[in-house]
Amino acid sequence: MDLSNATAHLIRSWCWAALVLILAACAAQAPFEGSTSSDDKTIFVTSNGWHTGVVMAKSDIPFGLLPEAADFAEAAYFEFGWGDAEFYPARDVTVTMTMAAALVPTPAVMHMAGLWTRPARYFPKAEVIPLIISAKNFGRLAAFIDGSFKRPGAGRVSHFTPGLYAASGFYPAKGRFHLLNTCNTWTARALRAAGFKIDARGTTQAEALMQQVRGLYRGAG
Repeated sequence: MDLSNATAHLIRSWCWAALVLILAACAAQAPFEGSTSSDDKTIFVTSNGWHTGVVMAKSDIPFGLLPEAADFAEAAYFEFGWGDAEFYPARDVTVTMTMAAALVPTPAVMHMAGLWTRPARYFPKAEVIPLIISAKNFGRLAAFIDGSFKRPGAGRVSHFTPGLYAASGFYPAKGRFHLLNTCNTWTARALRAAGFKIDARGTTQAEALMQQVRGLYRGAG
């Protein structure tokens, strides 16, 4: 090999090695969640393709909010979802039930699930997107979810039927479910209350909402 070519090859090798080290350092200093402060929290948005929910760590819930958490003492995280009082808890869905949920404003329920592990592990087949949130906005999110429970004259309400998972339950909720006000628009409003730039219009379907949530996730990196 010509000496000049060997020298050029060596220089290129060193340059590539330096570039790799620089990129590795950048990756180490800028995780996917973005730059965070010690007070920031991580929440999760879940989707099974038709229904979406919000997950937060039990240890992050502000004192005095969501007293129903006591129903699931072993939980590390909680997933919250909102939906039609008849359709959402049903094991056997009928055509009449589906039409009523879609066309007629009907009572709503909150679904609260206690997760013993991180949501991506608990829901291995679902889409789970983590989002970073400030402590202040986390408090607003927790207050929005807390305010979705219907507690007439009571500081804490009991679930009226078991939920969809082992440690979960359905609770009375505020609001009316209909074609333009679904579980996914509730999730969108929850994220807006938390300070995220989410357009709740047109989010009746899960995918329409998750497209916006994926954009928030990419924007955090």
